[in-house]
Amino acid sequence: MLPIKDTVPNRTFPATTWLLIVLCGIVFLFETSLPKELLEAFIYYFGVVPVEYAGPRHSLPLIDYLSFVTTMFLHGGWLHFLGNMWFLRIFGSKVEDRMGHCGFLGFYLLTGILASIFYIYFSPRSSMPVIGASGAIAGVMGAYYVLFPRARILTLIPIFIFPWFVELPAFFFLGWWFLIQLFSGTIAQVLPASGGGVAWWGHIGGFIAGILLMPFFRKPSRAYY
Repeated sequence: MLPIKDTVPNRTFPATTWLLIVLCGIVFLFETSLPKELLEAFIYYFGVVPVEYAGPRHSLPLIDYLSFVTTMFLHGGWLHFLGNMWFLRIFGSKVEDRMGHCGFLGFYLLTGILASIFYIYFSPRSSMPVIGASGAIAGVMGAYYVLFPRARILTLIPIFIFPWFVELPAFFFLGWWFLIQLFSGTIAQVLPASGGGVAWWGHIGGFIAGILLMPFFRKPSRAYY
């Protein structure tokens, strides 16, 4: 299912959302300019490698923890980048409207960090760098789920080669999305080879973090939809 647009009007311009999209775009274009060997080193250094942060013997310098932030601006390909930015544009702009520009930025970064920590907990031995804004965006989707449960989301559902457009309630669209992540993450734990290189538990952790943290970032003057 691909969200096309929602029915929640913006009351302010989502400056932070667009700033994040532009920054991710700049970094991604830089990635595409790098030769393969240098790109792999770049991703390994600025992404989050779970095995480096897990275990009682871990002792990295403080600067190495910056990867929990830099990883949110890296992407593994055009589909990964465009998909994340599309979801961020739709859901982030409305959540930012209820949190304010600075509050939304803090919320976005914090949920992204917690998503990485959640993923490390479930994959402590993984040596594959985890990159992408998906965990932070999942946090934004969790906040949207609480803020706008009655919103309608115009959704594209491909039926074989035929596109089917339908309006779905936000609580159903996002609830179904979360169940897919939970199912896929559970299968990946049982059968690691079936994970497809997707950090399912990072998505799950980000979504849960977004639900729990939303009340602390929502502006008191903003009402629910």
